[in-house]
Amino acid sequence: MRDSEMSAELLDWYDRHARQMPWRVPPEAKKAGVRPDPYAVWLSEVMLQQTTVAAVKSYFERFTALWPTVTDLAAAEDTQVMGEWAGLGYYARARNLLKCARVVASDHDGQFPGTAAELQKLPGIGPYTAAAISAIAFDQPSVVVDGNVERVMARLHDIHTPLPTAKPELTEAAATLTPHTRPGDYAQAVMDLGATICTPRSPACGICPWRTPCIARTNGTHAELPKKAPKKAKPTRFGIAYVARRADGAWLLERRPDSGLLGGMLGWPGSDWSDAPTPAPPLDADWQMLDAEARHTFTHFHLRLKIAYACLGPDADTPSDSTCFVPAHTFKPTEFPTVMRKVFDLAREALQDCTSNKS
Repeated sequence: MRDSEMSAELLDWYDRHARQMPWRVPPEAKKAGVRPDPYAVWLSEVMLQQTTVAAVKSYFERFTALWPTVTDLAAAEDTQVMGEWAGLGYYARARNLLKCARVVASDHDGQFPGTAAELQKLPGIGPYTAAAISAIAFDQPSVVVDGNVERVMARLHDIHTPLPTAKPELTEAAATLTPHTRPGDYAQAVMDLGATICTPRSPACGICPWRTPCIARTNGTHAELPKKAPKKAKPTRFGIAYVARRADGAWLLERRPDSGLLGGMLGWPGSDWSDAPTPAPPLDADWQMLDAEARHTFTHFHLRLKIAYACLGPDADTPSDSTCFVPAHTFKPTEFPTVMRKVFDLAREALQDCTSNKS
């Protein structure tokens, strides 16, 4: 079967089985002339990095309800956007999201560029995201390769080179199949194929539109592909989080530096995260230690946080420029990064009595 025939076969399958997503224009609507919104495509692609479709849907719907256009997002307060992002992780993406929105609003009159080369000049948009936006939003014949596409290509061509070494080989295989007609639908079709049929475990080869040309299925090697290089064991780092509440109910929080993990986010003051963290209480207080610890896993390491807590007098003041007391009526732990929310969930019971002894 020729490449063009395979692409057409997959598009026919997509027309019947495309997944419904709040940011996607269905095939029948596109054929009727409805065009994808580049803002929606960009926002969804940034959210979907390292995150599942199921997890992203509610975030996407909330973001687009609050900020219907890229210009609206560009005008939003940083703290509100970071708060709405909480739970999606990889907070550098949220910071770049705002930077990108503001560049599009100020330098491009609120319109996203239509080519992958121009899109890559925007903050936070790398080769994959640029290819996805240019294909899906602008029907450019860009080669879009995510984890689903890598798996499909590895099996289709029976490629046994382990990832990540195989990326160029898999991208070349994907390029030969990318059509000039409906490239955006085709890109989404391959991703849907990998997500629903050519799954990591127990692929449904019997109903796959590419079952006949799939070399790995013929050779019986599909279950072992794609191969991946062994992962290095993640190290474990340790730290101390300091949770303090004032007699009036206010909580002591700290805004983290813009760079680094959880950059720009509010959370609990704490020590460094290392093999042997140095205690760093933010102020003098009668600190007590919880028996429990908060555990969280980041991309490159595991984190274990001991939790110190203290009740403060009504006149306690902020100990540094990076800290602030947040009144109880505006305190929203749901807007915290996940690791900081875990700390709160463990510490809040111990601090319930702080407001009962006001002086």
